[in-house]
Formats: sequence, structure tokens, C-alpha cells
Amino acid sequence: MLEAYVEILAIAATVFGIIMSLSYFPQTYKIIKRKSSSDISLLSFLILLIGLLVWLMYGLSINNMPLIIANAIGIIANISVITVYFKYRVKE
Repeated sequence: MLEAYVEILAIAATVFGIIMSLSYFPQTYKIIKRKSSSDISLLSFLILLIGLLVWLMYGLSINNMPLIIANAIGIIANISVITVYFKYRVKE
């Protein structure tokens, strides 16, 4: 019984890890649509990027594919926000 629970939990963690990593893309879309990144905290996304990189390195070190996949997607999505942040930032 416990093994089945752990297996279901592992699948759920993988699926939701990927979904959470994809959650950056709506922010990217919103910035592009509005052509403004004035309401975005760059520092928050930079801190998140560092965390994602650490988790990716950890996943690679223990060869854990769910961690590797979810955090690699998260890094790409986070970088998309940072990229459009600079493209559409208000230049003072």
C-alpha cells in the first residue's frame, strides 16, 4: 500500500513540477501583450532563477529526471520573463 502511495506521489510531484515551471510563461505573455514590464520585480525573478539553477544542479547530481526536467523547463521559462523584462522595460 505504501509503495503505491509513494508512486502516485512521485507522479503527482513530477506533473505539478512541470506545471509550476510552465507558470512563468503567462507572465512573459502578459509583458509582451502590454509591451511593458514596469510592474515586474526583476530581483524576484533573478532570485527564482538562482534557486532553479541550484535545484537543477542537485537533480543532475542525484540523476533525478523529474527534478532535472521540471527545473530545466523552469529555467527556460524564467529566462523568457527576464528577456522580455529587458526588452519592454521603461528606459529612464
